[in-house]
Amino acid sequence: MFNVMNVAFISMLSFISCAEHKSQTMDISDEKVTVSGQANDTATFATGCFWCTEAIFQRLKGVKKVTSGYSGGGVPNPTYEEVCTGSTGHAECCQIIYDPSVVSFDELLEVFWKTHDPTTLNRQGNDVGTQYRSAVFYHSEEQRLKAEHYKKALDSSGAFNSPIVTVIEPVRNFYSAEPYHQDYFDNNPGNMYCRFVIVPKVEKFQKVFKDKLK
Repeated sequence: MFNVMNVAFISMLSFISCAEHKSQTMDISDEKVTVSGQANDTATFATGCFWCTEAIFQRLKGVKKVTSGYSGGGVPNPTYEEVCTGSTGHAECCQIIYDPSVVSFDELLEVFWKTHDPTTLNRQGNDVGTQYRSAVFYHSEEQRLKAEHYKKALDSSGAFNSPIVTVIEPVRNFYSAEPYHQDYFDNNPGNMYCRFVIVPKVEKFQKVFKDKLK
């Protein structure tokens, strides 16, 4: 009886993906996000489902705000449902506002590389599609050079068993995701995706980066 239940449970987990958890009623935000502030800087990363990306970077010391959203596509003001089709060209990503006197872009990149698999093309676990691609959307030439440097260094070092497929391209647009996506992990601790996908990622992050946590 235990074996049958165990197999059924594992089978159920294999189908858990970010795209399956859609709200029936959505408060759509069509505001294009802009950021100002002399003391802060901005980074934009895509590591698969933005719920995971958000949950990790929110816990990093020096990070002041994390906004889940969409970037890299050609459709203005896309909705979550549109992005999930893979037809808009956008990636689920997070815009990260941080204090560079506390945490550097180099350190953000370290967290980026170590908290997802940058070798799987358009896929993170059971989340499959171009919207789940690995990407660094750079805001400056300095960010571009650093991202490309570390990507090349990691490939050369053999840190991963397969070549890194992370896309490095300029931020051309960033659209904030619907309100129910913001702070998703903190607001939905009982959600199956949160419990079985995000919690292990966050726990691993907290062990590896324990000296950098808020």
